Amino acid sequence: MLAQVPIKKRTRPDWLKIKLTTSGKFLETQKLIRENSLNTVCEEARCPNIYECWGRQTATIMILGDTCTRSCGFCSVKTEKPLAIDTLEPTRTGKTVKAMNLQHVVITSVDRDDLKNDYGAEIWAETIQQIRIQAPECTIEVLTPDFRNYAPAYEKVFDAKPDIFSHNVECVRRISKAVRPQSDWNRSLSILKASVEWGLKTKTGMMVGLGETDSEVLETMGESADLGISIFNIGQYLQPTFDHLPVQRYVHPDTFELFKEKGLKMGFAVVESGPLVRSSYHADEQVKQLEVIIN
Repeated sequence: MLAQVPIKKRTRPDWLKIKLTTSGKFLETQKLIRENSLNTVCEEARCPNIYECWGRQTATIMILGDTCTRSCGFCSVKTEKPLAIDTLEPTRTGKTVKAMNLQHVVITSVDRDDLKNDYGAEIWAETIQQIRIQAPECTIEVLTPDFRNYAPAYEKVFDAKPDIFSHNVECVRRISKAVRPQSDWNRSLSILKASVEWGLKTKTGMMVGLGETDSEVLETMGESADLGISIFNIGQYLQPTFDHLPVQRYVHPDTFELFKEKGLKMGFAVVESGPLVRSSYHADEQVKQLEVIIN
């Protein structure tokens, strides 16, 4: 296990200070999400970019409830027995995407290991279909769990043809089991490889500050690039509560810039690397970059 013992208190550096501003667009986004009884990873995972993103009327919608069946050491989403699936959730999600007039949407979910038939893949596919029906001009990015590497499940999502398929490796291989005890590094690489081979534009990402070295970060990036992944995200891990894994280091912005430079040389089409970068941070801009590069 990674160290859970008290360590010297680390003061957040200036580059991690966030300006909290609640704009009219922030409140409008919040209102639409509340009215349609939807969850967002922005709130559940305590994302530091919520004020910026909601102010730009972008949000990452979290389907399949707000309760996860796994207990990763970095994540603040609650863990307990989930409620039954909501079969009307895909329709409400499509309605919200249309009401927000989104050009690009990111959909994610909790892990649903309790749904043994397909781990929630049917709801995933229906959500993509409903967005296509209600907001046909909107591009769709999915950030999925690993579906326990069950091919009939993740292939349901592939068949729904999201514009970008994303699944995070989250951290370097050496510490993966301590950070994600109920997940598996090779399982994550397997589903990412399957996505690339299916012909989908594929994305992954990771956090730094959990005890890895810079060389391990570059090794992880290289392994992902070799799979044919198009987009790679890197951000600083921030401890959400005292019950979660402690921050081992704060990575300087210059190092994040180095990661980006190295990543582009490895062959990624897009590398988003910075202290406050998260899985869906500036995802709408990333898809535009990707389209320009491909076209």
